[in-house]
Amino acid sequence: MPPTNHDAFWMPFTANRQFRRTPRMLVAADGMYYTSEDGRKVLDGCAGLWCVNAGHNRPRITEAVQKTIATLDFAPTFQMGHPLAFQAADRIAALAPGDLNHVFFCNSGSEAADTALKIAIAYHRVRGDGARTRLIGRERGYHGVGFGGISVGGISGNRKLYGALLTGVDHLPHTLDLERNAFTKGLPAYGAELADNLERIVTLHDPSTIAAVMVEPMAGSTGVLPPPVGYLKRLREICDKYGILLIFDEVITGFGRMGGTPFASEKFGVLPDILTCAKGITNGTIPMGAAIARDHVYEAFMNGPETGIELPHGYTYSGHPVACAASLATLDTYAEENLFERAGDIAPYFEEAAHALRGLPHVIDIRNVGLVAGIELSPRPGAPGARAYEIFDRAFHKGVLVRYTGDVIAISPPLIIQKSEIDQLFGTLADILRTVE
Repeated sequence: MPPTNHDAFWMPFTANRQFRRTPRMLVAADGMYYTSEDGRKVLDGCAGLWCVNAGHNRPRITEAVQKTIATLDFAPTFQMGHPLAFQAADRIAALAPGDLNHVFFCNSGSEAADTALKIAIAYHRVRGDGARTRLIGRERGYHGVGFGGISVGGISGNRKLYGALLTGVDHLPHTLDLERNAFTKGLPAYGAELADNLERIVTLHDPSTIAAVMVEPMAGSTGVLPPPVGYLKRLREICDKYGILLIFDEVITGFGRMGGTPFASEKFGVLPDILTCAKGITNGTIPMGAAIARDHVYEAFMNGPETGIELPHGYTYSGHPVACAASLATLDTYAEENLFERAGDIAPYFEEAAHALRGLPHVIDIRNVGLVAGIELSPRPGAPGARAYEIFDRAFHKGVLVRYTGDVIAISPPLIIQKSEIDQLFGTLADILRTVE
């Protein structure tokens, strides 16, 4: 039955009163499409919430979840284990680049971010370098909604209601440069020098006090900001110079989203010390996240008494058996259908379709990498975000689901998208842009 009261569910990241006036309800999903409450097919242009990378209602994943919940609905991973957690960790570690071999499971990207930050601070402490407690994030960065994540994150709207947050946090400048890089296809040519601001921050605070730098390889939730060429490598060099851990938040960029490789760190040729992931880890079917550590980080904790708990951290549902089953089946689906490679193959067509919107009313920039695109719009005077919201709402009623953040329309479809569906997605946006005020 349709809900008669929209007040009971306090919706996340939603204008609740606005939604109650014009609810948008989804009741089913299959392949590339949702079904709306009124029976319309809606093309999923954002993989749910950047997470349904293999498309909806995949039989292998559904069957794995059904079988596991009927066999082992829950098992603790505090001082106990179950085979699926170890199997999933092995598979994920095998996908991760370099010696990112140690997987700490949690339940979301937010938890993965806070886990990575805690591991980073604890890493220095167990090595006898306990003065390293400062954390460096980036303006416009998004690392979930835990206190650690919003402290290191740099989206003002996510921070301003919550007081002082964590102390000892500083931020790099963001990398968006419309003057030099507008309408770039792929990685921007200008901006690598922005990484040198880390040298300034290090000098300000003293490198012996800094534990970690945390960035998204491509900032997603803030409006799709691909990294300038050479920027991430420069961050890696500066972190190495001063003994600072580098954390990549790959909650959005992981599991094929960048096209051609499982993770952005491999695509961009930069190995972090800790990598966080979630979303595509289970194709969005069951909540799950992970922080993946390199050998030297993990081994630093393994020098105390064997009977001691090396890292006093974890969640009731870390390595939940049903989530692990969903992850294993998801990884099988990615591999059997070569979805990471497929995303790389179709990315050029996606790029051309996105940039075909250039010159349409209100479009001031288009940014893309892999199967992600951001279309930045000029804001309405005195009403930031209003034009993007209207486009989002009109697109939904025309049968296409996109995201909006501020005055950016974000596109990140499942990796199974066909060329005809790319045409539908961007064609619908083009029609709306020609008529919206």
